Amino acid sequence: MAGHSKWANIKHRKAAQDARRGKIFNKLIRELSVAARQGGGEPADNPRLRTAIDKALANNMTKDTIQRAVDRGAGNADGDAMEECVYEGYGPEGVAIMVECLTDNRNRTVSEVRHAFNKHGGNLGTTGSVAFMFHRQGRLLLPEGVSEETAIEATLEAEPEEIEVRDDGRLEVVTTPDAYGRVKDALAAAGIEPEYSDVGLYPASTTPIAEPELAQRILRLLDMLEDLDDVQNVTTNAEFADDVLDQLE
Repeated sequence: MAGHSKWANIKHRKAAQDARRGKIFNKLIRELSVAARQGGGEPADNPRLRTAIDKALANNMTKDTIQRAVDRGAGNADGDAMEECVYEGYGPEGVAIMVECLTDNRNRTVSEVRHAFNKHGGNLGTTGSVAFMFHRQGRLLLPEGVSEETAIEATLEAEPEEIEVRDDGRLEVVTTPDAYGRVKDALAAAGIEPEYSDVGLYPASTTPIAEPELAQRILRLLDMLEDLDDVQNVTTNAEFADDVLDQLE
């Protein structure tokens, strides 16, 4: 159960940027409410809600705020009729981009997403144009020093899909969305706290980006998409070289 996971650098970078934005709480609250409405208000019986709560807590949202969002969704409160939609497109030089949204006005959302793509040298694709390049998975990055044997022993009964060895030697546990909570609980029981964990779309393979100018163009598009109120998550198969990111900071 070994492999590589170079794509993580951009995902972690974007997560850090999002955490600095005031909009993150609104996006988290939307996800909590929709997850509770679709699967019920009990995290133990609703893997999507469990993941949303974990993410909200990681972003320092109070338990009271989380519970209000969950109660609102579980009660199907008026004014909470949000619709999920996913848009697919290509950025500069053809990198693949997936845009996950929650909206109460699909026409407005697709117009804003299309505008962002067009403004930064990309184009909005049709359904299925890039989705086949991504998989929905849970991923948990383990601290440095955790051995593969220890990780396997801790998570075996929780049935992860695989344990990948990153280029830096750290381990990343890959799960199905439904098994994510079980695996995270199993790691906690073994005294292992992941450095990063999430459920989302991840590229099956990546496109290396080594030119600073091209990286800047792609990042501007990703930033504009993530700044849209209706956008929850943006995922790309672009893999930015560390030295390129260092030049842009």
